[in-house]
Amino acid sequence: MELKWLEDFLSLSETRNFSRSATLRFTTQPAFSRRIRALEEWVGATLFDRSAQPVSLTEAGVAFRSLAEEVVRQLYQGREEIHLAAVHVASAIKVAATHSLSLTFFPQWIRSIESAAGILNIRLDSGHAGACVQMMQRGDCHFMLCHTHPSVDVGLNPQQFTSRPVGSDRLIPVSRPNSEGRPVDCLDSAEQTCRYLAYAETSAIGRAVERLLERPPHHVHLEKLFVSRLAAVLKSMVLDGKGLAWLPESDVAQELATGQLVRAGSTAWDLEVEITLFRQRVHLPQPAELFWNTANAQIRKASPAGETGRPLEQVGSGIGR
Repeated sequence: MELKWLEDFLSLSETRNFSRSATLRFTTQPAFSRRIRALEEWVGATLFDRSAQPVSLTEAGVAFRSLAEEVVRQLYQGREEIHLAAVHVASAIKVAATHSLSLTFFPQWIRSIESAAGILNIRLDSGHAGACVQMMQRGDCHFMLCHTHPSVDVGLNPQQFTSRPVGSDRLIPVSRPNSEGRPVDCLDSAEQTCRYLAYAETSAIGRAVERLLERPPHHVHLEKLFVSRLAAVLKSMVLDGKGLAWLPESDVAQELATGQLVRAGSTAWDLEVEITLFRQRVHLPQPAELFWNTANAQIRKASPAGETGRPLEQVGSGIGR
């Protein structure tokens, strides 16, 4: 059964004349008549009484008309809704961000962008840093938001991608406190072997932490007990008292304030990182270019970042530019 058969049927129901309907349907009368007969064969009943002029609907035709009208209406309405949905998706600004930044930095940052550019159609996909890089390389997103450090290459070719730091953060070693409020695992204790919860080797932040530990005076006895690509998983393990981990300060600020977590070492163990926005160098769709230009304008006019997870005042050094 074809949609045009239903449309032919409804046209003939209105005109009650084969020749007139054939003209309206941009076909010849013999071809139009064959399509009406094909529909009747599919339904299994005669839909039109052809014994007199003008033709009229049979009892079966009257019953079938309401069904045909509803089917045609729903098909066209559904097609329009799908088209609008496809246009909406196509016009969306697609951003890939690491899990921790999706929860901590992104909501406040995007509000500042929309305060200047207006409400934007944004699709946010969260994942670990490696997955976000793969999305950028495949062209599945316009932008990528992640933590970066000058000592580590995130893996995006600078000839194809460019970036801007849009915020700052700090990785700090944290531990669950003991009954006296001191860290269960303490980096400043030269004699203690600390239980270490590490990022996976594929994590850019994890590699930055490992390089920090290689530099004097950061040599310490660490027993690596657990590895994950996700800061959220490491945070859960630290809260459960399984060891210490370097976590974004923006992600653990509340737990530090309430005493659920404490620093596992002095500020000498901290690692300053940037929150960096990456994009392809090729021209992006107009909404995405507006987003990029607004983000750059926000960087230039923002106040200095006095706290972690805040927008930066100036474009500083970064990776992949």
